[in-house]
Amino acid sequence: MLIPVILSGGSGTRLWPLSRKNMPKQFLALAGDSSLFQQTVARTHRLVDATSPIVVCSEDHRFLVAEQLLELDVKGASIMLEPLPRNTAPAIGLAALQAMERDPDAVILVLPADHLIGDEQNFQQAVASALPVAREGWLVTFGIRPDGPETGFGYIRRGEGIPGAFRVARFVEKPDAATARSYVDDGGYDWNSGMFMFQARRYMEELEQHAPGISAAVRASFETASADLDFVRIDKSSFTASPEDSIDYAVMERTDRAAVVPVSCGWSDIGSWSALWSAAEKDSDGNRLEGDVMAIDSRNCLVRAGDRRLIATIGVDDLVVIDTPDATLVTRRDRAQDVKKLVDQLKTEGRPEHMFHRKVYRPWGSYDSIDMGDRFQVKRIVVKPGAALSLQKHHHRAEHWIVVSGTAEVTRDQEVYLVSENQSTYLPLGAVHRLRNPGKVPLELIEVQSGSYLGEDDIVRLEDVYGRA
Repeated sequence: MLIPVILSGGSGTRLWPLSRKNMPKQFLALAGDSSLFQQTVARTHRLVDATSPIVVCSEDHRFLVAEQLLELDVKGASIMLEPLPRNTAPAIGLAALQAMERDPDAVILVLPADHLIGDEQNFQQAVASALPVAREGWLVTFGIRPDGPETGFGYIRRGEGIPGAFRVARFVEKPDAATARSYVDDGGYDWNSGMFMFQARRYMEELEQHAPGISAAVRASFETASADLDFVRIDKSSFTASPEDSIDYAVMERTDRAAVVPVSCGWSDIGSWSALWSAAEKDSDGNRLEGDVMAIDSRNCLVRAGDRRLIATIGVDDLVVIDTPDATLVTRRDRAQDVKKLVDQLKTEGRPEHMFHRKVYRPWGSYDSIDMGDRFQVKRIVVKPGAALSLQKHHHRAEHWIVVSGTAEVTRDQEVYLVSENQSTYLPLGAVHRLRNPGKVPLELIEVQSGSYLGEDDIVRLEDVYGRA
């Protein structure tokens, strides 16, 4: 079997304010109508003989992954939940063990969930070239042929040729500008893409040899994993014992069986807003304009408007302007990598903008905090057909629900009743309640909260079909 493994644990902090902890860049439609994650999954479906994927993701993102796979009508995927981040070497180990349960001789194709591939035909040819090399026991990485002296990527020095690939002579860290130029001029270096192919059992053999602490923790946590709805929940106590290392450091730089298949496939890791501008189609002034944008005498800019207002620029060059309902970023393109510093500052100050959008997605639908003040908050709530919120209560707030469209089934203490369009209901502080959409169209309502404390942690869940605490 050729089993795609999609690594979906990244946080995408350099694409703030669009990418945030609860909705990182892989789940966003940054380049096309579907998300980067969905594009990656769809790309594997077009590979010859590839099976349904194994996805490794954060527990916090499990419902995003399931929902986006459902939109693609993907069946038979394994969704493995990392209880905490431990970098790529342990994550790939989990996926390798899962793949070996499907087929002891499985070959896995490891792909980050958040990369762009512009030339899919060349990508498919590279995968086809790598497959027999991997079956011979090599650990294959895909090297991107550089089109310039990029300082933001690591490089791979090609060694002697082997059938279908090259030995890896060495991996080198991100260089300075002069060194990067020398690599490009040399012609024997490729960018390190973070994409790999190897037999699952060969990876585990190499992991055991070069990183036995990771191997032991991964095996122990996998052996005690449990099924939870459509997910494979990895044991936290065992997985916590794993060292935190990348596959490059733990295995690829240490093995004597590393091979590289060079490829030119229009690849981008979308590692910054500047990288997205470079990969995007632009107008005659070099601008990438998305949404309701007017640009006069503006050049080489990336401007992305939110859903609710016009963004206008006059006489500016080389800017990135990203607008969302609760935060707007303005930076020069050559400073786009520094967005991570801003996110770090938001974390230090305890601000919520690094973690949540104003609109928050949940397995049952979404809510949008449209107004907030002292002792009150107003939310627009949308519940998917057939979905229900948890049976819950609050210690510090009461709630009023006004149905805008659809029909709500409301549980309030011992009562269960329907609330139709243009009707409302009141849930006093401490009342045990649940909201369910019994219909076939989305339920939309306005929720008005009032009380001394309105935080999301004032929820006592008594029953929850999604397994949340």
